[in-house]
Amino acid sequence: MDAFYASVEVRDRPALRGKPVLVGGAPDGRGVVAAASYEARQFGIHSAMPAAHAKRLCPHAIFIQPRHDYYAQISGQIRGIFDRYTPLVEPLALDEAFLDVAASRSLWGEGTKIGQAIRRDIRDQLGLVASVGVAPNKFLAKLASDFDKPDGFVVIQSNDVQAFLDPLPVSRLWGVGKSTDRILSDHGIATIAQLRELPERALKRRLGEWGHHFWRLAQGIDDRPVVSDREAKSISHETTFARDIEDVDTLTSVLLELTEQVAHRLRGHQRRARNVEIKVRFSDFTTITRSKRLMQSTDVTRHLFHTAEKMLTKVLPNSSHAVRLVGIGVSMFDYDADKQLPLFTDIAEQKQIKLDSIADQIQDRFGVRSIHRGWKSR
Repeated sequence: MDAFYASVEVRDRPALRGKPVLVGGAPDGRGVVAAASYEARQFGIHSAMPAAHAKRLCPHAIFIQPRHDYYAQISGQIRGIFDRYTPLVEPLALDEAFLDVAASRSLWGEGTKIGQAIRRDIRDQLGLVASVGVAPNKFLAKLASDFDKPDGFVVIQSNDVQAFLDPLPVSRLWGVGKSTDRILSDHGIATIAQLRELPERALKRRLGEWGHHFWRLAQGIDDRPVVSDREAKSISHETTFARDIEDVDTLTSVLLELTEQVAHRLRGHQRRARNVEIKVRFSDFTTITRSKRLMQSTDVTRHLFHTAEKMLTKVLPNSSHAVRLVGIGVSMFDYDADKQLPLFTDIAEQKQIKLDSIADQIQDRFGVRSIHRGWKSR
């Protein structure tokens, strides 16, 4: 989806069309930008930027408080469109997903035709714009979907993979950040074609196992399957920032939003998780994961967030580098049918369960209502 949160607000309030719209916290506090319209991006504004800084870049920007549950409801409507064409849907976030349509071609036509149909359905039925990438694998499809935003439609055929990849800068490869880009640049490698021509051994000497990863992507190789929610052994959400983030409060607020999305999906599939994991990637491309095994499985947003927050606050002081990616995942699922009732009632826990339940019901019945879990910094 193109500028998803901002596009939803502009759709619902047509007077905002053509104006710099920012969805996020207030600029007079410690708020951050959750989404920026393309008009706002022309001023250099991007997601996860402090709202106060965004206000300085564009004093006439229009700030709107986010309606996360409403966006989640619309995301569900988009998912309903996907499900018409294939059951193999792997969400990345509320506004992005992979679809495997190989088995759907006999019914709906080739991938290009399916992609056009999905894009048209989203526009006609929801009044929103999606960019679509059609390609032989995940990496190429993701790259294609980002290539011509907004309102893009890019197809990479199997025999055109290298012609598409070769002219692109190496920064377009998944995982190449500023530090890795600098290392490659120091060795005279600026394009994917130049990287592809290097022996794999040479890349592994310079970048370790990531050298193997980058070499495969430069060849257009990505063997990962599309894994639907029902088949998944874990549920996760992560986000890569347009610019590296140093502020702990900003990172924690982003982690809360990601946790809300994960918890909502857990409850939607009648699952509870026993294991919580966070992922943090720093500006030097060092990636750290931490996990915590819970005493009892849960789908309670607050419990999952507090567990993730504790791990995050332990990880951040151990690095002098800013953060370029943060994510949360849950695994080791139990199902509601297997749930054992506790011997003693935890009143505080029951309140949180009721809170999550009511929020889910309101989202399902009154999508326009705004319900957002707040977080107070220390």
